[in-house]
This record gives sequence, structure tokens and C-alpha cells, in this order.
Amino acid sequence: MNDTRVAGNRTALTVATTIFFMWGLITSLNDVLIPHLKSMFTLNYAEVMLVQSTFFGAYFIMSLPSGKVVAHFGYRASIIAGLIVTGIGALLFLPAAQVQSYPLFLSAFFVLASGITLLQVAANPYVSLLGSARLASSRLNLAQALNSLGTTIGPKFGGLLILSTAVLGAADLVKLSPTAQTAYRLQQAHSVQGPYIGIAIVLFVLAVVVWLFRLPQLENTAVADDSHHRFVDALKLPRVWFGMLAIFVYVGAEVSIGSFMINYLALPGIGHMTEARAAGYVSLYWGGAMVGRFIGSALLTRIDTRKLLAFNAVVAVLLVATTMLAHGNVAVASVVAIGLFNSIMFPNIFTLGIEDCGPLTGKVSSLLVMAIVGGAVIPWLQGALADHVGVHHAFVLPMLCYLYIIFYGLKGSRAA
Repeated sequence: MNDTRVAGNRTALTVATTIFFMWGLITSLNDVLIPHLKSMFTLNYAEVMLVQSTFFGAYFIMSLPSGKVVAHFGYRASIIAGLIVTGIGALLFLPAAQVQSYPLFLSAFFVLASGITLLQVAANPYVSLLGSARLASSRLNLAQALNSLGTTIGPKFGGLLILSTAVLGAADLVKLSPTAQTAYRLQQAHSVQGPYIGIAIVLFVLAVVVWLFRLPQLENTAVADDSHHRFVDALKLPRVWFGMLAIFVYVGAEVSIGSFMINYLALPGIGHMTEARAAGYVSLYWGGAMVGRFIGSALLTRIDTRKLLAFNAVVAVLLVATTMLAHGNVAVASVVAIGLFNSIMFPNIFTLGIEDCGPLTGKVSSLLVMAIVGGAVIPWLQGALADHVGVHHAFVLPMLCYLYIIFYGLKGSRAA
């Protein structure tokens, strides 16, 4: 008997793209919380960048277990589980803020990212299978566009609800009495609770919607059985290593620039602006990536993938160099503009990474996803560098990352 409550593909796609939007928003909120937590707990840059190390480290640790969950329980159940785990992670921000514990905040980030990892593993192939194979790429581009919209709105949302309550800098805070410092930190901690309660509610509602609407159960018949192949077989290919390193440094550079942007723009010689105002520029940075994806998708019908990747990386190098050498409005414009040229890098690197891999494609894809752990490592390294040479000059690390991507586009992606 047919269950009339099973949703159609259009409804299922609407729900799925909403999920993409939510994890984009949650991920970009990290850029707002980093300066907030740095001030609240009086952390140095290396210490506060543990936020991104914890968050993106979860991708590396949880991606393979998530794949096993999807294989055992299916897409629909895994999406529900991912939404619930992400919602629980959001709720963990409440006790972390209440007791003002930085380790508990990091634990909340890990649980949050673990849920998002499961959503990534389940929702990406689910959307690709939700209709005709001919339009799979179109559906994924739509979903990724909604994800970019979330990363664009997230910093603005966080700036209004979280950073707008911060009225004291670190230098002013130390002038207060110990009692006043404790009261101020408690107030700042509580400003985090409201937004994450709202996020948790939305995630739990989405989980109920997926369950009630009975989204279609899909079987991944498009993926060939590669059980006879091992990860070590994929790692024998030099270009797989080149591709993994390209994903590693790209995600690291993108996340690192977004993570440092608020502190960078607040510098007296750069933007000399409040953290709340700087959060709006972070939205422009991520918004540029969204716009660039639409432009890039059109350009890629006429321009070679490798050439466009290398060109964007060259421009990114020039913009980062300007960010390091300039001051004032030029420095502000250059760092924000990097987002526009980041846009096509991840999909282009990923496409080149799995090119002509045949039956090893599944294994190579998993290795490339695991390389997203660059978002955990590069920001921490830049934080340690910033503690020694300052935020302004620490951008040399992302510049080195983009230099490697130029090499990958022109030569590394062609390796045998």
C-alpha cells in the first residue's frame, strides 16, 4: 500500500536545501564567536583558534563513522540523526556559557560539527539522487548556493545578536575590579545562549519535518561497488596526494581568513571599527563566495577548469599581499575581495581530484573530504604566527596556501 504522506521530490528538495542553509549559517558563526571568546576568556590567537581546530577536526574524525551510519541506516534516518546531534551541540552552548568554561565551549563545537559532518555525508548524495541524473549537478549547485547564503547571513546575524553586546575591549576589561570583570564576562557569555537556543529549535523542527513528511527513501544505485578496492590503492596515485593537499590548504586558507577578519578589521591602522561592524564585512567575504559561484558556473562553460582555478589563485595571492602591505580602506577592500575568488576553488579542486579515477572514485572522494581537516590546522598555525608577528603579517600563511593552489591548477592536477 502506498503511504500518501511520503513527500514529493520538490518538497524533499526544499527541506534539503534548508538544511544546507542551516549548516552554512552555523559554520560561519564561528567567525563571530572567535573574537567574542578571545575577549571573554582573555585568550591569545593560538588558543582561540582551537575553535576551528575542534570544529574542522570533527570532519576528519567523524567522516568515516558517518559514512558507516549512512550505509547502515540510509539517507533519511541519517539526516534526522544529523539534525538532532547538531541541535544537541547547539544546546551545549547553554551550560558552557552558564559556567563560563572554554573547554566546554570546545566540546559543544565538536558535537555541533559531528552532526554537520553526518549531514554533509548524507545530504549531498541525497540531493544528487533526488530526481533525474541529468539534473543532479543543478540540484547540488542550488543546494550549495543556499549553503553560501547561510554563510553570508551568519556573521551578520551573530554580529547583531552577540557582538553588539560587547562594549569593552581587552585593555578596558583588565581595568575593572575582579568582581566587575566576572559580571561582564557572565553577561557576554549569556549573549551566546539566545542565538544557539534558536538554532537548536530550528534544527529540531527540521528533524520533525523530515520525519513527518516522510521524505523519499532513496537507494544509491548510482555508486558502483568498490569493495574490492582499498584506500591504499587510491593513495598510490601521486595526483591524489596533490589533490588532498590542495583541499587541505584551500579550506585552511578560506577558514583562516574568515576567522581573523574581525580582529584584523578592528586594528587601528586597518578599519578601526567595532567587532559588530566588522562582522558585516565578514558577511561580504562569504557573500562574495556565493556570487563567485554563480559567475564561475557560467565561466566554466567556456574556460578550462585548471586555468580558471590557477587564475583565481593568482588573484587571491595578490589580494592577500595587498592585505599584508596596505592600510585603511585598501586593506579592508582587499581582504573582503578574497572571498569572491575563493568561490570556485573547492568544487574545481574536488572535480580535478576525482577526475579519471574510475572504480577508485569513491575512495578518492572520501580522502578529499577528510582533507577538509585543513580548516582545523591552518587557522591554529596562523594564530600561533599572529601571536609572534601580529595579525597583519600572519596572512603570509594563507598566501603560501594560494601559491600551492596555483601549482596544483597548472601542474599538480595533471600528475599521473
